[in-house]
Amino acid sequence: MSLLALGFLLGILQPSSGQFPRACASSESLLRKECCPLWAGDGSPCGELSGRGSCQEILLSRAPLGPQFPFTGVDDREDWPAVFYNRTCQCNSNFMGFNCGECRFGFSGPNCAERRMLMRRSIFQLSSKEKNKFLAYLNLAKQTPSQDYVIASGTYAQMNNGSTPMFRNINIYDLFVWMHYYVSHDTLLGGSSVWRDIDFAHEAPGFLPWHRLFLLLWEHEIQKITGDENFTIPYWDWRDAEGCDVCTDELMGGRHPTNPQLLSPASFFSSWQVICSLSEEYNSRQALCNATNEGPILRNPGNHDKTRTPRLPSSAEVEFCLTLTQYESGSMDKLANFSFRNTLEGFANPQTGIANMSQSSLHNALHIYMNGSMSQVQGSANDPIFILHHAFVDSIFEQWLRRHRPLRDVYPAANAPIGHNREYYMVPFIPLYRNGEFFTPSRELGYDYEYLADPVDSFQDFLMPYLEQVRQIWQWLVGAAVVGGIITALITGLIVLGCRKKRTGSTAETQPLLMESEDDHNVSYQSNL
Repeated sequence: MSLLALGFLLGILQPSSGQFPRACASSESLLRKECCPLWAGDGSPCGELSGRGSCQEILLSRAPLGPQFPFTGVDDREDWPAVFYNRTCQCNSNFMGFNCGECRFGFSGPNCAERRMLMRRSIFQLSSKEKNKFLAYLNLAKQTPSQDYVIASGTYAQMNNGSTPMFRNINIYDLFVWMHYYVSHDTLLGGSSVWRDIDFAHEAPGFLPWHRLFLLLWEHEIQKITGDENFTIPYWDWRDAEGCDVCTDELMGGRHPTNPQLLSPASFFSSWQVICSLSEEYNSRQALCNATNEGPILRNPGNHDKTRTPRLPSSAEVEFCLTLTQYESGSMDKLANFSFRNTLEGFANPQTGIANMSQSSLHNALHIYMNGSMSQVQGSANDPIFILHHAFVDSIFEQWLRRHRPLRDVYPAANAPIGHNREYYMVPFIPLYRNGEFFTPSRELGYDYEYLADPVDSFQDFLMPYLEQVRQIWQWLVGAAVVGGIITALITGLIVLGCRKKRTGSTAETQPLLMESEDDHNVSYQSNL
């Protein structure tokens, strides 16, 4: 993509406006433990005057947790978001957002009453214009400060329990990099001690629902800053790939000609700076990542540890994974056997379903194969290939949901590792979403995948907006039909009555016609009729 074309696209795109809503990052909000911002539409908290939502106490899950995290009260992410806020906006109907100012996924319109269905497509099926637009959107997100959210640069204790807020501005792309870091960072225990066996988005049941929401929110932010309401994340189908097919200068960046660890200078991704990639340094300082630039994106695909990941995943391995009927099993962590989640995440053998910590397969295989920024969990979202990869992982999750049609109760309600029970609020999102809410088919969230779409379903999607409008006004349609029927009956009755009077009043004049020929009679009858 030429720099001239990129500059033109960036010039015509208008920026607009998570983690912590900017409106709730003050000492007043933290000390009151309340995050219920005003909705600009009516000036009331959570848009309450317009019936969009209200400020309410959060209801935390009290289901027992697994044994993996033996501490209590040492991590700000425990019982999210109770350390920071215990009152937030609870939105009604199809409204969503930290102030109920937006529409729930799959809905649009001023009153969020219009259903919509978006289609995610393979990056190789996009036209040149669509590819360039996608790359321009990525770069725009990297350059545009978030108007709605800030990040925490210190723990709640370091903030003096809220009296000294520690927040920083951040651009939209890095906001999501930071969120992926925050959800997976080690617990800081003081001194030089940390607890590493903790992750609120990986190695447990929440892995797939958490990343499903993460991609939806990322997609939504791009739609907002570009004004392109139909934008969707493309996916990279890496099954049976012999190499990094997307690692070209026309797409996600080719290899540097002299330094294989870096990206080609012909790709504008070569100028991107990463954040949150120095986990050991943060641990030693007992500090959070503060989004300081830490150097260029690193990527050296294929030059990885081949004893751990011999090759990229195959179609047969994905198909075996899809045959596993249990979503979760056993300890519900990376030691789980015959677990669809654990096998897809890559901690179990994709040919047997048995946990194998010495191998990295399926989802994990891609991260290891990239051999760079994407290979370290906390900072992996720095590489934009992360988005394409996880969109395809999400599509495999979608295939499993359609094939096995599990009820929401299949998602574990209790005894999962901390942060992963069904009713646990997902870290670090505000507004709040529970894990179980995204253990649901993508079509219920307003999107589908092109290679999974059924033509019949596509036709239904075409009709959906019209059927939704009919549903909203059916009472009026029925009323109109009844009134129309009454009016028709009255008019018909008046016509019949008038004809009878006319026939009765002209008997003497028409009687001689009864003596006409049979042919004349037939013509007269047909005319009268």
